[in-house]
Amino acid sequence: MTKLYFLNDMRPYTRKSQNKYRRTLSDREASVLSELSFNGKIIFSPHDLQVYVDNSRSLIDGLIRKKWILKLAKEVYLIVPFEAGKLGAANYTIHSFVVASVLVKPYYIGYWSAFNYYGFSDQTPPAIYLATQKPRNSCRILDTQFRFVTINPKKFFGIDEVEIEGRKVKISSPEKTLVDCLDHPEHCEGVQEVAKSLYFGKGEIDFYKIVTLSKRIGNNAVIKRLGYIAEQLDLREIMQHLSGVELSEGYSLLDPTLPRKGRIKEKWKIVANIEIDQGKWVS
Repeated sequence: MTKLYFLNDMRPYTRKSQNKYRRTLSDREASVLSELSFNGKIIFSPHDLQVYVDNSRSLIDGLIRKKWILKLAKEVYLIVPFEAGKLGAANYTIHSFVVASVLVKPYYIGYWSAFNYYGFSDQTPPAIYLATQKPRNSCRILDTQFRFVTINPKKFFGIDEVEIEGRKVKISSPEKTLVDCLDHPEHCEGVQEVAKSLYFGKGEIDFYKIVTLSKRIGNNAVIKRLGYIAEQLDLREIMQHLSGVELSEGYSLLDPTLPRKGRIKEKWKIVANIEIDQGKWVS
């Protein structure tokens, strides 16, 4: 096996600097990291090391201590590249979507994170939102908060793949993102922002797909919210696709994140607790 060695640090180390700067690799460590990198395993697990060493735990602990790898999640590690400099893992960041892609399976990045990614909002989300099928507590990695939204497996559709920093990342499509945000406004900026996106996205957003996904998601409140918004904004294509749709009994809040105060709209069985008025957006 050909050995491709990582560049060693040239700075002499003192006891104080050993904890701050990345330390020199042994021959074995350099060889393993080089082989992993050559084979595209920049993010790896202990299982990936079995072909190189017998005791992967000892190797991993040493590489973390020397700041050549970062722990991203349980049994998931990232090789820190040369570009990170002498500080190594102490001075390295990676796109939060890439980190998100290795935290849980299955997953997709959605809600406020996807909302921002597609330019529906320029507000920076307070966390990276991931749709998952099993409950999981939020966590903080590399100074970024990750929040997990548990949803029914039947809602795992409308997912695209994008390439970020050379890796494939799963994210809800633009239309599915808007539908998800109508389904769970508490995980985005609220229904008002979804309405703005629909209004300004005319000609770019596939309204037929929006309606199709809204029907498929299995929450009739999504149809009610979409129909009311479309009527208020005179989005006739959406109205046409919603023609004849059956609504469930009971009244849904237009925005469930706000108090239950507002006018009842019988046509859409909506409690309009916020005002949808495009005149305020374009003035």
